[in-house]
Amino acid sequence: MAPDILVVLGCRILGNGELSAPAARRVERAAHAHASGAGRVIVLSGGKLWHGRTEASAFAARLVELGIDPARLLLEERSQTTVQNRHGVGALLRGRGLLSRAPPPSLGIVTCDWHMARALAAFRRHGLMPEAIPAPSPPLPVTRRVIRSFAESARGVTDAVVARWGRL
Repeated sequence: MAPDILVVLGCRILGNGELSAPAARRVERAAHAHASGAGRVIVLSGGKLWHGRTEASAFAARLVELGIDPARLLLEERSQTTVQNRHGVGALLRGRGLLSRAPPPSLGIVTCDWHMARALAAFRRHGLMPEAIPAPSPPLPVTRRVIRSFAESARGVTDAVVARWGRL
């Protein structure tokens, strides 16, 4: 069954206001999932400013260009990290009454394949059980894959420590 709500996690925006390649893959994956029946609502989460534009607003603009009805889009424009994405999305959905329905809506997390495990863990630590909707990344040389994997693991540990002991 397709998730009721898609959550697209933020990613870098280029200097000319265009999406970076990973950001474009995330947005295109969300559009494809939506076209396949997922996401009555699409939450765009990312408050980092890149050249005066938030990730969420850049993602929304591109989704509208791809034919997504703007009324389906919700922007979470405060988060700066994956853990903050989770908190911001939760607050936004609660504020709209979307998490208080019975049964609760199903969530699909859209992010890069290499970032998915950490993103799912962040959402699960806070009681949500999202489905993975990965945006595949192009192959990388082994050295870059190892470095990225190590960095993601370190960030995952940091996320878990912050969740357990509070803000550092």
